Amino acid sequence: MANYNLKIWRQKGPNGKGYFEPHRVTRIDGDMSFLEMLDHLNEDLEQEGKEPVAFDHDCREGICGACSLVINGQSHGPETTTTCQLHMRSFEELGASEIVIEPFRANAFPVIRDCVVDRSGFDRIVQAGGFISVNTGNAPDANANAIPKPDADTAFDAAACIGCGACVAACKNASAMLFVSAKVSHLAHLPQGDAERRERVTSMVNQMDDEGFGSCTNYGECEAACPKSISTDHIGTLNREFIRSKVGPTT
Repeated sequence: MANYNLKIWRQKGPNGKGYFEPHRVTRIDGDMSFLEMLDHLNEDLEQEGKEPVAFDHDCREGICGACSLVINGQSHGPETTTTCQLHMRSFEELGASEIVIEPFRANAFPVIRDCVVDRSGFDRIVQAGGFISVNTGNAPDANANAIPKPDADTAFDAAACIGCGACVAACKNASAMLFVSAKVSHLAHLPQGDAERRERVTSMVNQMDDEGFGSCTNYGECEAACPKSISTDHIGTLNREFIRSKVGPTT
């Protein structure tokens, strides 16, 4: 069991003035997840008649991408995982007694309340081109389209992106290039994505710029923060796809 001093970002709305509010939580078990610790805090606040801390979450299994906290200056905290899969024993091992909790920081991710941010910009990027056109009907056989194993592996690795936004929060430029490149690379390596290949990359990059995300300058912080280990190699794929869409037919 351990005790922690928390500094949590509180903000009533997108236009409200934010501030750090101190709290103390006691008797926190190392096997608690970070979100369970926040649940424990909110129960105490409700018993005291105070406003609970708003934070985003859903599956609590590390697959939905909803949890979005910067913990002690790092996206999702000291481990390369999602916030919901971060356990309090990580702070025990580090000897940390104070934890600073704040929302993802990016102009394209405006704060809704406290530690909840609006990441609908990601949805609009996917709507712009992250899809394929197929004829509906019975599902084809799994081996109907022969796909080379390296291409299938690369596409699968890119498809692991859960759209959490940790890459944006970690980047000094608030760039969404790792997210967009994962979506583009996923479909670029599969024959099903070939029909919209040229239009897809142009539409998604243009939408990314319209949403206010920054440019990539190869810091590499996005890859280090990504809970699904999406490689920056996909950014190279995105750039090649973008150039190919401008200068000639796809190959």
